[in-house]
Amino acid sequence: MTEEIELYLRHLATERQASSHTLRAYRADLLELAGFLTGDGLSDRRREKERPQKKRRPIAVRKIGTADLRRYAAEKLRGARRSTVSRKVAAIRGFFRFLAREGRLDRNPASGLVAPKVEKRLPRFLPIDDTERLLNGMPRDGAWEERDRAIVETLYSYGLRVSELCGLDWSDVDLDNECVRVFGKGRKERIVPIGEIALEALRAYRKALAAEKIDTDGVFVNRRGGRLTSRSVARIVRAAVLRSGSPVSASPHALRHSFATHLLNQGADLRSIQELLGHASLSTTQRYTHVNLDHLMKAYDDAHPRAK
Repeated sequence: MTEEIELYLRHLATERQASSHTLRAYRADLLELAGFLTGDGLSDRRREKERPQKKRRPIAVRKIGTADLRRYAAEKLRGARRSTVSRKVAAIRGFFRFLAREGRLDRNPASGLVAPKVEKRLPRFLPIDDTERLLNGMPRDGAWEERDRAIVETLYSYGLRVSELCGLDWSDVDLDNECVRVFGKGRKERIVPIGEIALEALRAYRKALAAEKIDTDGVFVNRRGGRLTSRSVARIVRAAVLRSGSPVSASPHALRHSFATHLLNQGADLRSIQELLGHASLSTTQRYTHVNLDHLMKAYDDAHPRAK
């Protein structure tokens, strides 16, 4: 089964342009399933037909039935978070659907597996006042302080995912035409305008890098010139938010949510926000319609004929 798992993961990486996070999670999920089925995870009826073996043998995917997958779900997924169960079921369904489509299976044993509905949590975001305090309070004492300032400005001003930020090259940044080329999920390309303040932050950071004699293709790098990881960026953002005194704990994704929420509260339409965020579906962007109550009350008071 390991061979089929690697084949599926290669398909996801090359044909579907899946992210490294997705590939890592799906590999772990499918190997967990393989380990369960290799051991004592086969259904009772299937175990009765199997001769007891002293040593575990890899299971052939053609031997796996719906009953085996349901047994796995009942025993291994009980008590897990809904989001975790949903991801694992998605990995299993996609895996067997791929094998059936490739002709490696006569039928798809996972077609009857159903993922639980995941509760949609409201995205966390910073109020405008806290965001302004965060951005205005970023130190500028050297190259790495300029880098951290440019990171926070870029995340908030462009609404980038942290993976998009880490993958930025200087060749993607057009400082003259004030825009940046971003490669999102599935390597889907979009062009995002650069705000004046973020533009100045990037220029100052690039000048500071030149002073440090660091010349790399990647925009956001460490002291050795290597690209920053998502975890490194998260640490930088958390430290900056804590230093700003904001009562809200914020991640890089919270700055992306703040970008979308503040645009919406200032009157931007959802379609424009969808394009800026790189969402494939408008329904994903609609999560940002949770504008604050003060904004809703003001809109009601200003527009409704019976409000006065």
